Amino acid sequence: MNNYKQFINNYINKFSTPTDNYEQQNVQNNVQKSNLYDPYEGLIRGNMFTTLYDPYKIKQPYEIKPMNQQAEMLTYIDALCFACVDLSLYLDTHPNDQQAIQTFNQYRKEKEDLVKRYENQFGPLTLDSDSLNNYPWAWNDRPWPWEGN
Repeated sequence: MNNYKQFINNYINKFSTPTDNYEQQNVQNNVQKSNLYDPYEGLIRGNMFTTLYDPYKIKQPYEIKPMNQQAEMLTYIDALCFACVDLSLYLDTHPNDQQAIQTFNQYRKEKEDLVKRYENQFGPLTLDSDSLNNYPWAWNDRPWPWEGN
């Protein structure tokens, strides 16, 4: 995953439905018009804003290389969560930036959709997951991520 185009293409090809493509393209266009990194680049750099990134001692951030589909989905979820948190911090001080609000809402929706897909395939991700409403208690029904598939 070297850039956002690859990130978004992987997401579209592996985890989205055909109706998601239009929304994905809109987010890609918004991000390209702004000073934001894509979610994956923001995650590995620790900052969504290209003008604020300071590499300090490391010239090239560490690339995350997921070992399987579950780890890959978790990486996408992490990247989208990071993007939402970083954009929410920006929106605390710039509440009228419509482009940032639109990008934040799109990333939040993508994250929610991907979490639902993850939980349908691999089980609950958090204790407040909707998939835990099953009887009996479903938290420990599936193997933990470190236990393999």
